Amino acid sequence: MTVRSRSITLSTLLLGSLTLSGCAPLLYSSDTRVQDTRTFRAVPPTLTATPGATLTQGVMPGIQGQAAYAIEVPDRWNGTLVMYTHGYAGTGADVKVQVPALREYWLSQGYAWAASSYSSNYYDVRAGVEDTNALALAFPRLTGKATPGKYVIVGFSMGGHVAGAAVEAETMQTARNRVTYAAAMPMCGVMDQDYEFQWLGDYTAAAAQLAGTSSGAYPDTTFQKRLPETLGKLFTSFSGPVWQENDGAGAKLRDLARSLTGGERPVFTLGFRLGGYQQAVLSTGGSDGTLTGILPRNLYSNQGVTYRWTTGDPTADETAFNAALPRTAAANEPNPPRWDGVRWLPRVQGQISVPVLTMHTTGDFYVPFRHQQLYRQHVNAQGHGDLLVQRSIRAAGHCEFTAAELVEGFGALMTWQTTGQKPAGDDVTTPAVIADPNYGCAYTRGTRAGVAPCPGAAPAPAGSM
Repeated sequence: MTVRSRSITLSTLLLGSLTLSGCAPLLYSSDTRVQDTRTFRAVPPTLTATPGATLTQGVMPGIQGQAAYAIEVPDRWNGTLVMYTHGYAGTGADVKVQVPALREYWLSQGYAWAASSYSSNYYDVRAGVEDTNALALAFPRLTGKATPGKYVIVGFSMGGHVAGAAVEAETMQTARNRVTYAAAMPMCGVMDQDYEFQWLGDYTAAAAQLAGTSSGAYPDTTFQKRLPETLGKLFTSFSGPVWQENDGAGAKLRDLARSLTGGERPVFTLGFRLGGYQQAVLSTGGSDGTLTGILPRNLYSNQGVTYRWTTGDPTADETAFNAALPRTAAANEPNPPRWDGVRWLPRVQGQISVPVLTMHTTGDFYVPFRHQQLYRQHVNAQGHGDLLVQRSIRAAGHCEFTAAELVEGFGALMTWQTTGQKPAGDDVTTPAVIADPNYGCAYTRGTRAGVAPCPGAAPAPAGSM
């Protein structure tokens, strides 16, 4: 086994062709955004090669600057390269490669894998798509190996957005660096680029309004300052790992959140009460809708949205709440097409032509289960429903999968791509189906603490991902 660390200039691969045949024209040629003023530092990886594999790692040019990368090829390579796309890595200056959870499994099965740090942090899915594709194209030059016979893309969370966007028709037409993937596996992913930020804006505004701490304006510049007061009006405890909502405004917020995130389903309440995810969602309160500078203008709108925490006819409380809630409209074209690659916030709209298998936990509060419902609607509307399989996992955490669930899902995807035999999945859209107490049992491998077990299920092993 060998380790080769090097940085190679790949200007021709990075720049690629800027001819965007069939694409919409650039709408704002002079647009500027805060993200373009930020600088990042690529940290070269220092991984150790897996026995029986060759590891190549270093730094290469990316769309926002330098990006770190790692590539590992088993001695008995099957010719397929799995591109791994990591999730949100915060707002720091350093960009780093993240090692995939399935690294050892992929190598044991003959798959090579590669991962880019991306050349920027923040919610920069554009950098995720372009830099991942650039690394895939650079594989022969960086490793000295043959061009892969097949590319597959797999990602978690924001990386799920990257993986989903990478196989969209618009991305295939507009990317600087164009890769034809044979299959995609977005896990716990943002599968509707607008909904995730709609959700964050809706929930934080609703929390302040129900607590009586809203400034009455958008953006609510007092939100973070008044957050301790807001929490005190909604929760009886909010300092530990599991919070408890009160029976008044807190219960209304819980039920409103259930409605916004996909409806009645197992494990929602536990996911709602996990303090770490509440803190993550509430930390976005008061933002201006530019995704912390990823876009030049406000994306968020709550015009015409009716918020409910009951079913049936709206109650007097709901009517009053909706009348008082501050409203705002999105700016004109906050995320326009680009002449120089994919959009700043790449679209996931169901225009796929290869097999896609997704996995999502039912209690995910950070990237809600509703993403899967919207993705199914988008894919079906494009006439590609037969290319999508979705699996629901009974867990409360974001991306809380066991190794067995990941291995089974990836194996099913690759068998499907290779043989054409489509695997089974879950119905994610029928309310009566997802409200069943045993919903998600088909593909859940191990019972999590605090989650009702499926018939005959064993506890999840320690170290679930």
